[in-house]
Amino acid sequence: MAHDCSRPSVSEGVYPFDARGIAKRFRHAAIFGALDALEPGETMRFCNDHDPLPLLAQINGYFGPRVKISYVQREPGEIVIDFLVTEG
Repeated sequence: MAHDCSRPSVSEGVYPFDARGIAKRFRHAAIFGALDALEPGETMRFCNDHDPLPLLAQINGYFGPRVKISYVQREPGEIVIDFLVTEG
């Protein structure tokens, strides 16, 4: 079953982040700011229209093992990724 970012059903500690509604020039700063704001054990559920491989590399380089990345959905035009913040 596909995840629908326009209708978030969120568990406790999982916060939706729909990158599609943010101007491209602000996206990376907004994403990094949101990740910085999360406490260990919290997750940002990220929705986007493309697979952000360069962004994932930047997140991995900046946060290292503190942020775990896992795909919820990986279909063309419908990308959903969970970023789990750990004690790392």
